[in-house]
Amino acid sequence: MLLKSLEFKNAYGQKVKIIEIPVLEEDNTYRFIVQSRLETLIAKVYWSREARCVYSFRDHLKRVLKWPVYEQIFKTDILKNNA
Repeated sequence: MLLKSLEFKNAYGQKVKIIEIPVLEEDNTYRFIVQSRLETLIAKVYWSREARCVYSFRDHLKRVLKWPVYEQIFKTDILKNNA
């Protein structure tokens, strides 16, 4: 799975970084969910006065999504014979 991060300054001039954002294919059924949740997190972080400078999008999704949906987004392929 390919992950990316996003770095910006919030409304109060603090540097903020959101890490562990999954990159999904165009035809993935969960792309809209991830995109809308990311937009809401960015808006929340942008107006927050909280002193944290790094946010994990994966942890945020773990809290707001149902577990089967979270597993489908962050599924990892199990390697055969420990290869």
